[in-house]
Amino acid sequence: MKKTLKICFVLALFATIAACGRKENGQLMGIMERPTWKNINPYGMVYVPSGSFTLGQSDQDIRRTYTQRPKTVSINGFWMDETEITNNEYRQFVYWVKDSIAHTMMDHSIEGDDGGTMLDWEQELDWTDETLADLYYQGDDKFAGKKELNVSKMEYNYEEYDWVSAAHDRGKSVRNKFIKRRKTNIYPDTLVWIRDFAYSYNEPFTRNYFWHPAFDDYPVVGVNWHMANAFCFWRTKLWNTYRGTSKGEVNSEDFRLPFDAEWEYAARGSHANAPYPWGAYYTRNSKGCLLANFKPGRGNYPEDGGMYTVKADAYFPNDYGLRNMAGNVSEWTITAYSENARTFEHDLNPDIRYDAKDSDPIADKRKVIRGGSWKDVAHFIHNDVRHFEFQDTTKSYLGFRCALTFLGRSINDF
Repeated sequence: MKKTLKICFVLALFATIAACGRKENGQLMGIMERPTWKNINPYGMVYVPSGSFTLGQSDQDIRRTYTQRPKTVSINGFWMDETEITNNEYRQFVYWVKDSIAHTMMDHSIEGDDGGTMLDWEQELDWTDETLADLYYQGDDKFAGKKELNVSKMEYNYEEYDWVSAAHDRGKSVRNKFIKRRKTNIYPDTLVWIRDFAYSYNEPFTRNYFWHPAFDDYPVVGVNWHMANAFCFWRTKLWNTYRGTSKGEVNSEDFRLPFDAEWEYAARGSHANAPYPWGAYYTRNSKGCLLANFKPGRGNYPEDGGMYTVKADAYFPNDYGLRNMAGNVSEWTITAYSENARTFEHDLNPDIRYDAKDSDPIADKRKVIRGGSWKDVAHFIHNDVRHFEFQDTTKSYLGFRCALTFLGRSINDF
């Protein structure tokens, strides 16, 4: 009995000493040694503040479709790319995938901090090495003796987490049930320039649009919804690796495609009920100059200054600093398309998600696209007009830009 009391006294003494040695001094102060955090200001993105607006049709519904019923909603602040993702920006992704495949083929690996293996990016790549020959077309697949990249090899593995299903599951299932691991070819479908137009000579764009320096600053096209999501996943990893290794800071929120209502909120640029991002009711300014890249009249493509797409930073930005939210290329959103979405979606950050499988009916694979494009008439570049494309579809007039949720109430808080 005395021995037991002695042990208890010693344990209590150690506990008292340990408690006295803590920095809180008996006060409720939270955890003191937390990671540093400074809200990020991503290069090439502009801040869109939190607010509310009337989502949906701003004018009379002359077609009586009732698919754009006005609804007041609130949107959390976020960052959005100033321009559509350009060919040169997307090419950075393609090059990264190409280099990672090459490093894997050359067995360039080192041991990571967790004991596993990771690619050794410091090692030089000898592109004349025969080990890398399969990255290029060989034998009968070679054209005119050129050394050309075999684009079918450009596959990227990325992951998505199904937060909605996990929330409804209430912790009953194992975590990996909600982790979706996917693989997609990320090379742009350059053949869209021929496939989208019958009896039309567009072969030069198929050969040159993605690779030629003349089009570096033009929006990337021929990218489907899965490829756009893969780009966002890669961009997040790229940023977080940089912040973690060189800055020692906690990771930021993920880059992603904007959701439907968020895109419209950003396009309006704080102008309520205005049909166009520049806040006016007309497509021309006081001098008669067109304010966006679209199709002004039947058979008339070049009047606005662009026969096809134009540079991603062309034309004046809206009041949020965003360019080409009307015209140039239509843009993917992360939102699943539903004709009657306005009748049931929430009024706080409204968004509808559906993870369509390959075996699903084709109607379930529709995703909302926004903004209209260079080949569309003025109606389709209205702020409120929403349309859809199928998630596995590539088009010569469809690109994307990224968004990033702002962690906080307002940028003025920091």
